[in-house]
Amino acid sequence: MKKKEVYSLCFMCSVRCPIKVTVENGQVKWIEGNPHVPGMEGSLCPRGAAGIALLNDTQRVQSPLIRSGPRGSGKWKKVSWDEALNYVAEKLKEIIAQHGPQSVVLGERTQLATHVSKTFMRAIGSPNHFTHDAICKGSVNTAARSLFGYTDAQMSFDYKNTKHIVLYGRNFFEAVEVKAVNSLMEAVENGAKITYIDPRVTVTATKAHDYFMIRPGTDLALNYALMHVIINEKLYDARYVQRWVDGLAVLQDFVQPYSPEWAERETGIEAHRIVTLAREMAKKKPSVIFHFGYRGASHPNEIYLRRSIMILNVLMGSVEAKGGLFFKKGPGEVGGKPARKLTEQEGLPSVNVVRFDKVGTPDFPLPDKNHGVGQMLPLAILNEDPYPLKALIAYRFEPLLSIPDLNQNKRALEKLDLVVSIDINYSDIAWYSDVILPESMYLERLDCPQQANGLKPQMFLRQQAVSPRYDTRPGAIILKQLADRLGLGQYFPYETMEDLVRWQLEGTGFYLEDFDKKGFVAYTDKQIFWDRDDGLKFKTPSGKIELVSSLLENAGYPSFPAYEPVQAPPEGHYRLMVGRCAQHTHVSTQNNPYLNELVPENRLWIHTKEAQRLGIKDGDWVEVSSKVGSGQIRAYVTSMIHPEAVFMLHGFGHEARLAARSFNRGLADAVLQENISDCIGGSPALDHTTVTVKRVQ
Repeated sequence: MKKKEVYSLCFMCSVRCPIKVTVENGQVKWIEGNPHVPGMEGSLCPRGAAGIALLNDTQRVQSPLIRSGPRGSGKWKKVSWDEALNYVAEKLKEIIAQHGPQSVVLGERTQLATHVSKTFMRAIGSPNHFTHDAICKGSVNTAARSLFGYTDAQMSFDYKNTKHIVLYGRNFFEAVEVKAVNSLMEAVENGAKITYIDPRVTVTATKAHDYFMIRPGTDLALNYALMHVIINEKLYDARYVQRWVDGLAVLQDFVQPYSPEWAERETGIEAHRIVTLAREMAKKKPSVIFHFGYRGASHPNEIYLRRSIMILNVLMGSVEAKGGLFFKKGPGEVGGKPARKLTEQEGLPSVNVVRFDKVGTPDFPLPDKNHGVGQMLPLAILNEDPYPLKALIAYRFEPLLSIPDLNQNKRALEKLDLVVSIDINYSDIAWYSDVILPESMYLERLDCPQQANGLKPQMFLRQQAVSPRYDTRPGAIILKQLADRLGLGQYFPYETMEDLVRWQLEGTGFYLEDFDKKGFVAYTDKQIFWDRDDGLKFKTPSGKIELVSSLLENAGYPSFPAYEPVQAPPEGHYRLMVGRCAQHTHVSTQNNPYLNELVPENRLWIHTKEAQRLGIKDGDWVEVSSKVGSGQIRAYVTSMIHPEAVFMLHGFGHEARLAARSFNRGLADAVLQENISDCIGGSPALDHTTVTVKRVQ
């Protein structure tokens, strides 16, 4: 019996936890957290454990397919890779010849091969690469840049050493990041405190030391009141603020009207609790965290909410502090070099055409061009503004269920001449595609190196554990072979994934074989914190943390807009909230055999008193309706949610019939959500839609 252990990276969600895979006779027998990585040490979440089920799932896409009936009919022709790639290449050539390269869009969930996708789009001459990031946290990105000059992805949290963490709807113990959870639990065992703020009692709320059931949409009011207390009582880190912060006097004047008593009327949180929280955080500064969140896509004023959370950290002096927030350090800090990317090649064309989402123009000046604004895709297609879009390549990205207003998204797809999916599963976008190019799942492929910047910069590698179970290929190979057929192969200097990884590692001092022993290599064994007295390196024009933001002000936006009260929904209407659970990743795992058994469908949380008023009992079928759509779902009647809100898990209501376990189970939140954006920060307002609920007779 041949047995081997392979170190790799999980990809059942976007966290990419380091894993050890045990293989016997070509079969994966066990997956666990990488024991060489502190905080992992064998730990794995339910999704990570379900990787084995994904590997062996007979309901995933097994070969290239070309549509043989109407879109969404489920009629397919099984074809060879050559036929599928030739078909796509010829269609792209026709579209580019007639409408220009800018008529082609590629959207993906950010991954290790994203530099390959960006290279592909630049090679064909299109500016229209975008990722899921704006739909998840674009406004968090913009907020971070407005204060520090860094994106949120260039920052992280020292959970292990924190003394008090405040979480705003960051459902830490359900949207599981294993290493972070273990680190925070170690801090709690050492006396750290958790405060959780959310209109709904999540698992994280039950683990917190203090929980605030806040009125939906009023978190910004709470934060202004916390600033009011911190500044007026001089609870902030005066030395840090004086050295590193511009604009405190402006903020001090701004927050004067926003007292705890004012915030109590707006948020429903008692004034004395707001004061107590501010004072408790100040006692533990700078080793405190106001968590600015991962999914920061809830409201039209999202950028100001996320800025306010970050500013609270600034006032505590917790930015670049042990137990607080820190900037991720790259290999350059210790004289090393990162892995190369295809986008860094000399001679790769630059593209100066306006993007489909108008990011970088006066219409949308501030969102990050590296990710774009994905929820603008259906609007750009339908309105042909700024130009007609004719082809979409969806690479591990599900626009139908991830972008609000599903019915509008379907209308947009009908205007396209070509829809191609590079996917592992029968996602809904794959189901509506013209061609499906099946990708090998993460256990079946070698992947591009992961540059893991942090307090100790490292590099990880996703190594192939077993051979592909079906006729599938790595996405980076699919794009390279498509580029070859378009006459653009010179920008893809590899034939295999091993070729690509070795090319990327050139100049780093590391080699492919160096990852065999532990799954990663380290540039240093010492944590790197910058000197707080004179060594912080902010990338703002002033070189300081800008409370009064040059980024915002130069674009014509205020740094501190007056607070706009959040009106309660009319009687019989509710603010629709959406979120995640520990068993599923967004829209991609609902058909997994293990995870589907744990959570097969979503339900609508509704407050007990509201349910009684509407004649709804627990488990009843209810119809939920908004301005853009309606659907049916079972009710979950509970007092553990604010009466102004209802809640449902994201990711259900799939229409792809060949994904039989998840087909037609639950309700898609995208059916109900209006496509509303924070037009400054870039995120959609996923929790801004109001709905009605009635019992199905």
